[in-house]
Amino acid sequence: IGQLADTEANVKWVAQQNLHWTLKFLGEVDSNLVPRICQGMAEGVAGIAPFEVQTAGVGAFPSASRPRTVWLGTGGGTEPFIGLHDALEGPLSKLGFRKEHRRFQPHMTLGRVRRSPRGIDQLAQKIAKFSSFDAGSQQVEEIILFSSLLDRQGPAYEVLGRAPLGGRVANGASGD
Repeated sequence: IGQLADTEANVKWVAQQNLHWTLKFLGEVDSNLVPRICQGMAEGVAGIAPFEVQTAGVGAFPSASRPRTVWLGTGGGTEPFIGLHDALEGPLSKLGFRKEHRRFQPHMTLGRVRRSPRGIDQLAQKIAKFSSFDAGSQQVEEIILFSSLLDRQGPAYEVLGRAPLGGRVANGASGD
């Protein structure tokens, strides 16, 4: 982010403590549904073994030349990551959440471009420069249901539930 932020582009960069992989954005959710969502998560990932994912390549949606959302992608481990997303679609669709019709692209949002053309060309050049950036790898062992609360400083995240890959249900931030 430090390298990418060195442009005149008007970007709201994600704070380091808020960086995360998004499997599915659920939007506004009734709190009564949270236990059922957690159960669906656990069911969806029960048969998926932990796996390693390589964090690699800076890109942007809709494109690197017209960035609106700047992200860090995946190298090795992309297919298991997509399988993890796909395994959640069934249980969550039964709860009324729409299935994604596009192929899921694993990514970690780094920043969102605010409406300003100033510096966009510089940012696009930086994205191209870091398109094969290697940020190492990490083990994916669980998925987490977050609630996000927006305020002036940006989003604050609260853990509502966890589902370890390969198996059990753990609801709440305390893991009980």
